[in-house]
Formats: sequence, C-alpha cells, structure tokens
Amino acid sequence: MRKIYSPIFILRPFERGIQEQLGKYRRFVMPGLGFQIPIVHMIRIRDVREHTMDIHPQPVITKDNVEIQVDGIMWVRPTIEEEAIKKTFYNIDDWKRAIIQLAMTNLRQEFGDLTLDESLVAREKIATNLQRILNTYAVEWGLTVSKVEIRLIDPPEDIKKAMHKQKTAEQERRSMRLLATGEFEAAEQHKLAMIQRAEGEKEAAIQVATGKAEAIRLVNEAAEKYFTGNAQILKQYEMTENSLQKNAKIILTDKGINPTLLLGSLPIDSAHENDKPAK
Repeated sequence: MRKIYSPIFILRPFERGIQEQLGKYRRFVMPGLGFQIPIVHMIRIRDVREHTMDIHPQPVITKDNVEIQVDGIMWVRPTIEEEAIKKTFYNIDDWKRAIIQLAMTNLRQEFGDLTLDESLVAREKIATNLQRILNTYAVEWGLTVSKVEIRLIDPPEDIKKAMHKQKTAEQERRSMRLLATGEFEAAEQHKLAMIQRAEGEKEAAIQVATGKAEAIRLVNEAAEKYFTGNAQILKQYEMTENSLQKNAKIILTDKGINPTLLLGSLPIDSAHENDKPAK
C-alpha cells in the first residue's frame, strides 16, 4: 500500500484507491489522473494484481500420528470492487500476513484429517479444500484466493526408508509376475504348437492309411477282374510239377496236361479218379 498527499496524483491500471477527507472515507479512486487538496485529502492505493505468497514449511501431525513437514504456495489478490477495496483497508491491518497465518492453520487441519498414505496422494484434494476455506474467510478482508498448491510433503527419514523398501519389494513382485506371465504364455504357445503338430501327423497318417486302403481295393478289383482264370491254370501247373517230382506220368488230353500217378500196374488219372464206377 502507498499513500499520496500531493495535490496531483496518478493511479496506474493495476491500482485502485480510496480518498479520505480529514480521516473519513470520501470516495473510490479509479486509475488515471486526479487532484486533491493537500492536508485535507489523502489517497490510499492498493495493488490489485495477483500476489504470490509462500506458505512456510511447518510440521503437521497426520491422523495416524506421523509428523511430516509440509509447505505450499498460494496466489491472492485484492478484489477490485469498491467495497472490497475498502475492506482491505478497514477490516484487516496486514492482509498478507493474515492470509498466510490462516493458510498455515488450516493446512495443519487438512493433514490432521488424513493418514500418511492418504496425505501423500491427496495434494490436489488438500489444495482444493484449503482454497475453499481461505476464500470463506478472505471475502471479509476484500481478498480472493485464486489458487493454492501443496509443494512439499516430507515424512521422517525412517518412514522414507520403509517406503523405499516397500516400493522396491513391489517392483520386484511386479517383475516376477511379468516373468511368470511370460513363461506361462510361452508354455501355452509351445502346447498349442505340439497340439497342431500332433493333429498334422494324425491327419497325414489318416491320409496315408486311406491311400493304402484305396490301393488294396484297386488291386483286389483288378485281381478279381483279370486274374481269376490265370489262377486256375497256375494251380494246374503246380499239380503237374508236384506229379513230376513224385515220378508220376503225364497224360496229354484235348483239355491240356493231366498228371497220372502209377498205382501198381494201373495208371490212375488224378484228374478223373472220382469219375470211375465203384467195384
């Protein structure tokens, strides 16, 4: 805040002011050139741009009784309307210090309602809640809290070591699970390949057996069709050969060769033995 006592004054575009006359509020002053009576009048000027303000690091106790260090940052600006500018002067003595203290107090309350694990993943939620609470009070001071960010959440060293070990164990567990999944998928692929191979071999064996059966059928048909008479002639040749080996006689007939066996002094025609009359 700055004050102007001179008879001529200028407000820049990002400034708003109030004019007092003998200590009493007289009027709202907008940017531009202005005039006043020295001693009688005084101008108080407020910068209405966003002010970046740090929430200083502080220890807080979580719901599960863990002490952690936290800090943050917020963006605050005086509201540009006349009544709001009047509040920044008349409702609070040091609005910057007031809003920072309010933020620190409510930040402790926000973390106190959460466990450590919840706090570590709830930055956005905490910031949103804190902004809402600050605006509830800041409106009485003519201020607007535009944004709040939580920067640091720092657990104790022993907690950080335990968290690091937990994270390492989790990463190893995930790695082992991925490895097991890969091995299982490889085994499944191998099993499918073996099944496909067995099915292929089975199909090939069926086709071969079918081919052999067809070949046998064709051979049987050919034998039945073309070799029935030849088989009878071959049988006669076999009988003649056997007769010669046993010193039998051979008789030439008009139907071919017939072997005849010698029984005593009578030749017996082996081919017509059954046709002789009984004695």
